[in-house]
Amino acid sequence: MRIPLDYYRILGLPLAASEEQLRQAYSDRIVQLPRREYSQAAISSRKQIIETAYVVLSNPKERSSYDQLYLSHAYDPDGTTTATVTAGNRTETSHDLDSQGLSIDVPQQELVGALLILQELGEYEQVLKLGKTYLANHNGVASAKIGNHPIEEDFLESSEHPDIVLTVALACLELGREQWQQGYYENAAVSLESGLEMLVSEGIFTSVQAEIQADLYKLRPYRILELLQLSLDKTVERRQGLELLQSILEDRGGIDGTLNDQSGLSIDDFLRFIQQIRHYLTVTEQHKLFEAESKRPSAVATYLAVYALIARGFAQRQPALIRQARQMLLHLGKRQDVHLEQSLCALLLGQTEEATRVLEMSQEYEALAFIREKSQDSPDLLPGLCLYGEQWLQNEVFPHFRDLSRQPAALKDYFANSQVQAYLEALPTDAETTNEWGFINRQPVNAPPPNHRQPNTPGVSRSNQAKMPDLDLPETPNHKRPEYSQVSQPRTNTPPAPAMASRTPTPEIPAASFTSPDRTNSTTGHSLNGKGTGSHPTPKRRRRKPTNQPVNREHRLDNNRDRRPRQRRPISSLDRKTRLVWTVFASLAGILVFWLIISTTFGWLKDIFAPSPGLPENPLAIKLNQPPIEIPDPYSEVMPPDGPLTDAIAEEVIRTWLSTKALALGPNHDVNSLNNILTGASLSQWRLVAQQDKLDNRYRKYDHSIKIEFVSKNDLDPNRAAVLATVKEATQFYENGLKRKSSNESLRVRYDLIRRDGMWRIQSMYVVNQITMNF
Repeated sequence: MRIPLDYYRILGLPLAASEEQLRQAYSDRIVQLPRREYSQAAISSRKQIIETAYVVLSNPKERSSYDQLYLSHAYDPDGTTTATVTAGNRTETSHDLDSQGLSIDVPQQELVGALLILQELGEYEQVLKLGKTYLANHNGVASAKIGNHPIEEDFLESSEHPDIVLTVALACLELGREQWQQGYYENAAVSLESGLEMLVSEGIFTSVQAEIQADLYKLRPYRILELLQLSLDKTVERRQGLELLQSILEDRGGIDGTLNDQSGLSIDDFLRFIQQIRHYLTVTEQHKLFEAESKRPSAVATYLAVYALIARGFAQRQPALIRQARQMLLHLGKRQDVHLEQSLCALLLGQTEEATRVLEMSQEYEALAFIREKSQDSPDLLPGLCLYGEQWLQNEVFPHFRDLSRQPAALKDYFANSQVQAYLEALPTDAETTNEWGFINRQPVNAPPPNHRQPNTPGVSRSNQAKMPDLDLPETPNHKRPEYSQVSQPRTNTPPAPAMASRTPTPEIPAASFTSPDRTNSTTGHSLNGKGTGSHPTPKRRRRKPTNQPVNREHRLDNNRDRRPRQRRPISSLDRKTRLVWTVFASLAGILVFWLIISTTFGWLKDIFAPSPGLPENPLAIKLNQPPIEIPDPYSEVMPPDGPLTDAIAEEVIRTWLSTKALALGPNHDVNSLNNILTGASLSQWRLVAQQDKLDNRYRKYDHSIKIEFVSKNDLDPNRAAVLATVKEATQFYENGLKRKSSNESLRVRYDLIRRDGMWRIQSMYVVNQITMNF
């Protein structure tokens, strides 16, 4: 059959290569071997084609004839030339010029060798074209053809079929990686999925399947970015991007989840990734996504959902969404200062007195200073709050939404809407909503010290949490930040990052304390013309019963600022300090002497009334070559009682797993022992690792120590439990009998256990965090 190759390309030589270069190239090509998954027949087929090329080019007469053919193609690529080339005892008549270029004829039995050489030369498209044609005709069709050459039926049923499938799958893998590097992420995914589907359907080469699947997992964030940045009319593609994002969130256990989604992104990297894709999502998409994620629960998702609700409620004139955002802020207010956001929500709901009252509890000093400055000519802070709210929506909320980044935010238009007015009229009054905020601890607004000033630097928050910059993905023609996201943002609110110390996935472990979101207050840096009593609308105020003494809120806010610390006289002198030091030393000395007297007296009385026993007359007969008690067989299965899982049984199960792991990955490669302790996905994964080490002639030696930290029982299903343990693992790696390296790791691992046939087995395990030291 015709293969688009020539003998010079097979050996990697130019036309003018010398005999010495020809011999050296032949030696190099013969020594090089393909991947270990190939059979000996495939390796022999490749070797036969290389030897044929060497035989032809090493014979001067045959090489001269072949060079004429080669040059005729170079000067007349569209012509047709016939040449006869003799290789050994075989004479071949080659119509070596066709519409696709110079080619050679090879026997059907050497097809896999030709495909291997094409793959080594980087001709992945040619491998796919020839290989898929063969696979499409592999159903035993007698008239199957590759090009103009029929395929014999016995060849279709030959043992070379797995090698051809492997070659095509590897071509898909390499082509996908090339497309990945070029920035065509979706095309790369199509190539990788094609190769994986081919291997899965045949049920062969699980190691190559795992390699392709790993690339697909790492490719998911890039695909999401490429799909979400498409125009809004590409609904099918963008929906696919959202589905991929949802699959990652499920694998991770949420935005701030600690599970492994195989993407290679840490928790901080994933938070940056979420912050980056927000610019490609509309307000409706973000509302749906983050509201669902906030129910896990997740403080990060809750904060992002609040922003989406406020933005959508204001832009689409739906105050009910703003009211929902205020309810979500109530839960966040238990852990962080969100009084400013609560005040702005109350303002947008027309509850002006409530907005002013909640504002007094905020610790946002720069925002309060700006609001006071713009409310100097008003009896309250409402004008400044309205101005600040407009700028907050325009500069900090809208730029994070694709469909709102260029939309103006005007409170006047919002409150003039008839739908908004009808909803606000139906809301309860401020007096009725007072109890809704009553559980929040009130904190007086004290002016900061003269030198206390929050840094006005992007990325620095009230809780010293880092801003989430763009994910470090390569800039490609298909992956660029959209023009609409280049908005000047004087102040960036980013979602709070969860505390690292408490990120454990074990059930019933207390949730992590989330810090307050980033808030870089640079509002005072805006150049604003006019005073706070400008043309900004004032929402309708609720009536209150008159009090005997009206309260000036501005005076109350500024009252603490005008107070000065009371002067105090010095209450100590040098003599008093010296006397105090000696008094402390004398007291410590007296306590020490008293303790020595008490301990000595107690020991003396104990020796009198309760003397320590002497050695028995008949001591125990303990031998060095025999244990004093019976040691359980390490190969025996764990047989716990039928009751709930205890700490002792959990420790025994984990120790059994670690000893079984040492056997399966040790010099003897006892893979079957894994069936006694593992089940489900863990059993498949570790069997694959053990079998791969056995094929590679590798083994490991372990030294383990464990400590059970937490055992979580499932009240609904007593046959399921979770264990959090600290495992110290010292490993020595051996390859071909030689020691390669050593490592010492300290791991916190979650084990999910299930009881089957009266025995506890490990169904899955996840590394919570890891510290590795290599030697």
